[in-house]
Amino acid sequence: MTAITHADWTIQAKCRGMEDALFPEASEQKRVRQLCMGCPVRMNCLSEALDNRIEWGVWGGMTERERRQLLRQRPDVSSWADLLMGGQRSVERAA
Repeated sequence: MTAITHADWTIQAKCRGMEDALFPEASEQKRVRQLCMGCPVRMNCLSEALDNRIEWGVWGGMTERERRQLLRQRPDVSSWADLLMGGQRSVERAA
């Protein structure tokens, strides 16, 4: 197994090639985020959005409002990638 880098994880995303569909109006966001369920790189996507404070669209199954709330609740987190994928990264480095 090899480590998934920023350039690689997007290739494995279920939403690959659907960019416009992932930035719906507020009422459609909950419907769109269902696409994220079961995605093999969901945590990569979510940590990308949280670490980079991406304000628009659905990322990792969370709407912009949900991500803002999570960021407010956990201002102590300096790396969402480490928090969300810490165990996964350890396994990938060992391989």
